[in-house]
Amino acid sequence: MKSDAASRQNEALSGRLWVVATPLGNPGDLSPRAREVLAAVDCVLAEDTRRSGLLLAACGVKAAGFMSLHEHNEQSRLKTILAELQQGRNFALVSDAGTPLLSDPGYRLVRACREQGILVSPLPGPSAPLAALSAAGLPPQPYVFLGFPPRKAGEVRKFFRPYLALPATIAFFERKDRLKNTLELLYELCGDREICIARELTKTHEEFILTELAKFGELPELLGEITVLLGPPSGKTTVSPSGMSAALPDASAGAVSDTQAEILPDLPLVARPGAVPGVTDQSEVLRLAAVLQKNSAEGFKPRRLARQVRDLTEGWRVDDIYVLLQGMDFKE
Repeated sequence: MKSDAASRQNEALSGRLWVVATPLGNPGDLSPRAREVLAAVDCVLAEDTRRSGLLLAACGVKAAGFMSLHEHNEQSRLKTILAELQQGRNFALVSDAGTPLLSDPGYRLVRACREQGILVSPLPGPSAPLAALSAAGLPPQPYVFLGFPPRKAGEVRKFFRPYLALPATIAFFERKDRLKNTLELLYELCGDREICIARELTKTHEEFILTELAKFGELPELLGEITVLLGPPSGKTTVSPSGMSAALPDASAGAVSDTQAEILPDLPLVARPGAVPGVTDQSEVLRLAAVLQKNSAEGFKPRRLARQVRDLTEGWRVDDIYVLLQGMDFKE
């Protein structure tokens, strides 16, 4: 068991790491306590030292010094920072905007400090997911924050699937040029749900767009920093066929929830393993294809159905599934 009580006994011998939230866009959101700490520490650790320097200058804070800490150098910086903390120097960790560690670097450093008995203190303040949840009008609890999704479509599906059956609002960040593609994939996975697009939070052009996932194509071209809230599933939610895999329970799950039973009327709790480890059995591939086709209102064309089945199976390529499905009766 690790406790701050032991760390405080050594406080005179070692420094402290402050985790400081900074404004999302409005300099007035930097708290008086944050100003005091940022001006007092020996060094500010920042993703972008130039950007943080300009922010602190705009807030009237003169920092003693800066050191870059981002995803590409965090691991290599640990030894130096920990050594200086142990020598009694104090550091403040900031991100470009909002609360550090939430989709930003810093976890490795905080973890290492905890393991070595160095005090770590949060200095709370602005946070984009919490700001969006507080003003969107979607259920604020429970909620899940996922950060930025990956770029490739297959990885995006895997990224969201474990969470889509949860009775929770899902918060994530997305870049403006990938927003519509991500929302389209979500619609394929979970059907229609309420969503809120929160952009430019706390800034002059702040905007909340409350709409339905099915209307992703109607969204205008959006600028600025974007936080997305995906509402929880409800009894009225229509789940698209490819979304049925979202609620597939783990082999150790044992039981299936009412929500999962509603989403998965024809699927087993756990897909049957194939004769080859890591490869779904051919009969299971065919059965999944039949279930997907049956649950589709208009039916899939062969190539698209093969892609849907590929996402539910292991060890199969789209081309191989396409050849296997040639004997099925498709709606064109």
